[in-house]
Amino acid sequence: MNSPFTPALALLQGGALDNLQQSLQHPDLSKFLIIGALLFSIGVAGVLTRRNIIVIFMSIELILNAANLNFIAFSRYLQEQGSVNAVAGQVFTVFIIVVAAAEAAIGLGLVIALYRNRETIFVDKIDLLKW
Repeated sequence: MNSPFTPALALLQGGALDNLQQSLQHPDLSKFLIIGALLFSIGVAGVLTRRNIIVIFMSIELILNAANLNFIAFSRYLQEQGSVNAVAGQVFTVFIIVVAAAEAAIGLGLVIALYRNRETIFVDKIDLLKW
């Protein structure tokens, strides 16, 4: 086993290496929730800081995907616990995917209409409702 990680793996002796391999193969709920929180934070930061409307819509999609990941993680957790309503998270995820697809279609139509009228996709240049 001649890999650059051999010295690091040699430090993990006994059951520590087995525990590491086991946790990588079967992640628990907290790992999914951390990834969901990171995706949600990146999406919120993108919505609040970006000026391009297409990037804002992509950031909203990141937020919705973070919610999907959390729903699926909790659904899997409930299935492992033997809950009766373990499918509810998957049903919510399907609804969110449908809403996200509709949001993307309507958002793309709005972006095309705004670009045709204002010839820009920057949010601060779109002042249709200002007097």
